[in-house]
Amino acid sequence: MENSKLPLLGDQFPEMQVKTTHGIKNLPTDYSGKWFVLFSHPGDFTPVCTTEFVAFAKKNDAFKALNAELIGLSVDQVFSHIKWVDWINENTDTTIPFPVIADELGNAASALGMLHPGKGTNTVRAVFIVDPKGILRLMMYYPQEIGRSVNEVLRALNALQVADKHGVAAPENYPNNEWLGSDVIIPPAGTEALKAERLEDAKAGKFTCKDWWLCHKSL
Repeated sequence: MENSKLPLLGDQFPEMQVKTTHGIKNLPTDYSGKWFVLFSHPGDFTPVCTTEFVAFAKKNDAFKALNAELIGLSVDQVFSHIKWVDWINENTDTTIPFPVIADELGNAASALGMLHPGKGTNTVRAVFIVDPKGILRLMMYYPQEIGRSVNEVLRALNALQVADKHGVAAPENYPNNEWLGSDVIIPPAGTEALKAERLEDAKAGKFTCKDWWLCHKSL
């Protein structure tokens, strides 16, 4: 099986039909008009992956509040997924509300560059955030031995949406940056005229500037 190169941010998410625990899904078509978060795991019935699935399930409503759907993926068979989901429900009292892709042939994983040549057929621990137009907006990759922070995935999704809506940038750990607090960053001035305009606007109290290239404001 050949491993495809990583897709690029800003690319259209590749079209694919996948088998899931909720039936056949067509990506990204079935999620048109919504954000979706596709996250892969190395395998069912593994300890780190189980902790992640419980965490994603507990945050499912928070993702839905941001008009986003969750989708899991590994190369395990759908029967294994179903049994694992049952085990999680029975042993952690947590229902897995999102579909889990059974990528048995590795086609989706290959198309998304999730198969590491040194890790056999296991998918890497990846996260893809896709916007309502089917555009890939963010990717995160973790090694098998390190679990992801679901709160960070949720935070990043929120920051993307804020940046899109207001035409701004989000600082480190937005909206809880130690320096700027919950402020967002105004894109740097690209011309001398805009630089002068920014400084005048700052003097008028429209926003705050540490310097002409670092201006921020509250929403």
